[in-house]
Amino acid sequence: MKTYKFLHYEITSEQIYNYLMTVTLLVTSKYFCIWSYLTCKKYWPSDADAAEKGQFGFQDPASPTVEGMIIFNDFLTLLLLIIAIFVCWILLKLITTYTKNNNIQKFTHSSLLEIIWTLIPAFLLLIIAVPSFSLLYALDEIINPLITLKVVGHQWYWSYEYSDLMIDSASINFDSYMISINDLTYGSFRLLEVDNRVVLPINTHIRLLVTAADVLHSWAIPSFGIKVDACPGRLSQASLFIKREGTFYGQCSEICGINHGFMPIVIRSVSLDVYTNWIISKLIDETN
Repeated sequence: MKTYKFLHYEITSEQIYNYLMTVTLLVTSKYFCIWSYLTCKKYWPSDADAAEKGQFGFQDPASPTVEGMIIFNDFLTLLLLIIAIFVCWILLKLITTYTKNNNIQKFTHSSLLEIIWTLIPAFLLLIIAVPSFSLLYALDEIINPLITLKVVGHQWYWSYEYSDLMIDSASINFDSYMISINDLTYGSFRLLEVDNRVVLPINTHIRLLVTAADVLHSWAIPSFGIKVDACPGRLSQASLFIKREGTFYGQCSEICGINHGFMPIVIRSVSLDVYTNWIISKLIDETN
């Protein structure tokens, strides 16, 4: 077994082989995930926004809040990369400078250095805090909603009510159950399709009122950046603004019982004209 020297360390040929095999496996798994994505993408509905096989990042944003989350995430990633490079450079400098041949006691105390490495992290935290607080404020703000959608979680399905739209005391309300595997059509998502989809307009401020009838649930749709806890006896509120048309999938994100994994959420966003026609037809059906 051969031995090599690198930065005052001895590395055997077996260790080099193990490192190379690890890198090869990582690269191979990455390209396998890309191949799986490209192969399976053609079988998915073109307007469907759901988690993709081998996905590492965010889903495609459909609201301004998700766009803000992605921008903030990219900013933090760049900042962390700069910090990681600087820390690795410091460690490499220490390894190569302070060896057995050099006396480590030559390094003296420096008050200026302590001040610098205290102020720089504090300054970085302020840089992170400003966009973070702005994003939190945007997530919590309710801006003159034109539509109110009430969401009620049950074991194990969702109920929806368009509470501000009524004709002769008849409002639009329905239950949404997951479609069983035997009833799925070609191109549908397993464990994500429902019998009654929620229809909402784009470019409209929407208020969500979320509660539960029995136990804790969580109404979550990644493309909207929304995850609202549904608590019995409490009415939670959230704001939604959809920027594009499409079909968006989500699931209950709170362990609520044995069928927790069978509470999908499907939102279909349409233009305002299509939404108006859908509302009129639903109200006519309710009155009849």
